[in-house]
Parts: sequence; structure tokens; C-alpha cells
Amino acid sequence: MIVTRFKEAQPYEAAKHNGCEAFRLQGLNVSPADKFWVGISHFEPGGGGEWDATDADKVYVVLDGEITVDTETESVVLGVNDSVFIGPNERRRFVNATNEPASWVVVIAPNT
Repeated sequence: MIVTRFKEAQPYEAAKHNGCEAFRLQGLNVSPADKFWVGISHFEPGGGGEWDATDADKVYVVLDGEITVDTETESVVLGVNDSVFIGPNERRRFVNATNEPASWVVVIAPNT
């Protein structure tokens, strides 16, 4: 068993993100999980991620606040306990369009 206490989680720079503090919780350099990794991201009001796509499966689960997620075909506002799956190579962007902080869990399963 490998436990990551949030107070000891290491921050990382999330590419193409702004107004964001990101922390890796499991996988990659934190634990031997090799089929996915898990993180948590905190967004200031107006913070978010630019248009981007990767070859990985991605799941986001909102823990606090609201986050708007746009794809090329739709837009949705996610609230607490809502989740979204973004498939490989699906372009997306997201923003905390509120005046309150927002947080979500990130689960990414690279397709190797």
C-alpha cells in the first residue's frame, strides 16, 4: 500500500493551464501505478486549461465549485460530484468561470 497525504503531495506544472495549482497523488513519480495517474487541481476564479488534446483517456471529478468544460461539439458546467470523460485526441478546454475557487480530481490513463 502506498499512501499519499495531501499535505505531502508534490506540486507539478500542468501544461497549458493558468490560475491552477496541481498536485500529483498517485502514479508516475509518486507510486508504481502504471496504467493511470491521479492528481488534484485547484483553480482560481478565471483559471483553467487552454484548448488541447492528448492521446490519453481522461476523467475529471469536481470536488468543489463549478468548472465549465468545452469540447468542439458541446459545453457543460460541472458542479460538485459531477464527472466527465474526455476520450483520446478529443479537444477540450475548461475554465472556472465563477468568483469562487474550484477543484477537481484528474485521472489520466495514457494509451501506450
